[in-house]
Amino acid sequence: MQFSDVVGLEEQKHVLRNEVMNDTVSHAKLFLGKSGHGGLPLALAYTQFLFCKNRTEQDSCGVCASCLKVKHFQHPDLHFSFPVVQSLGKTSDLFLQDWREQLNETPYFSLNEWVRRADEKERKPIISTDESQEILKKLSLKSFEGGYKVMIIWKAEEMNAACANKLLKILEEPTKDTVFILLAEQQEQMLPTIVSRTQTTRMPRIDADHVRGFLREKGVKNTDLEALVARAEGDLVVAKELLDLQGDQAELRDQFIQLMRVCYKKDVIQMLDWAENTAAINRERQKSFLEYALHMFRQSLLKNYTQDQLTRVSNEEESFLLNFSKFITGNNIFDFTKTFNDAHYHLERNANPKILFTSVCFKVMRFIHHA
Repeated sequence: MQFSDVVGLEEQKHVLRNEVMNDTVSHAKLFLGKSGHGGLPLALAYTQFLFCKNRTEQDSCGVCASCLKVKHFQHPDLHFSFPVVQSLGKTSDLFLQDWREQLNETPYFSLNEWVRRADEKERKPIISTDESQEILKKLSLKSFEGGYKVMIIWKAEEMNAACANKLLKILEEPTKDTVFILLAEQQEQMLPTIVSRTQTTRMPRIDADHVRGFLREKGVKNTDLEALVARAEGDLVVAKELLDLQGDQAELRDQFIQLMRVCYKKDVIQMLDWAENTAAINRERQKSFLEYALHMFRQSLLKNYTQDQLTRVSNEEESFLLNFSKFITGNNIFDFTKTFNDAHYHLERNANPKILFTSVCFKVMRFIHHA
């Protein structure tokens, strides 16, 4: 992967290029940010630039033997570590085929997406002590091609304490020409001693223009484009998930409109019917609905307070918001946001959906009459 393949992050690319060209490569980096902000593709592009035999000041050549090996994720001096389900295998090497397939498909993916690929039961993966021993073993060997050795640790916050402690020494005193790139979303879940031994680079949200370009390349029509850009909020993993759900967009909108109408009319029978119907759909779709609702609340508020200057919605959503947005104000937006965020949180932790959505209905009924 070349820097030109990485969406956005121009400032971060510039810093990394200069580091290599000026021979000031730091031995341990932490790329901190959501998966959809592009930390993993940036790490791959940086590694290819580092290994490239014919790099320019702007990018790797993309055609030399080293570039081609990195492109296919098979360079002997590029190593990967990532969370795995321990009952299926203790170390990343046992899952490399799945890992390469995922990277070939797209380097923008979430932990949930990786788990669905690697384990049909979708159990929680970790980076264990066995993995740390494998890392130490690999990095104790000489470089195969006489240059740098790179260890990319994806989702580094999933390292258990025993694994993280075993890596402290090598992070502080690495072998010659060894580069660690740790990728994480939640710094607070990592050992402070690990974080203190790395040079942290924060991965910001992808700017709207780059998200727009990404979606256009995927064939999104202009009528849907701005709504998807707004909902993605600078996260390409979210943008990708929204594309997968695009056929369901009309159903999500109708589901949201129905909820708001029955709650406004205080029609308890219809509210209970809505809760029962919503509880019957699959969990991923339920989560998508809650995320969609939060998007519509934000757009309603923007419509009220910015005279449409910042709203990003489809034509159908715009038509609904014309009358609905006045019911979302500073008096109730916090209540709406908290209720739907809490529902999403509890749904992920296997809350009873019928009880949860019934509770949501009655809260919405109360909030919508306190605009």
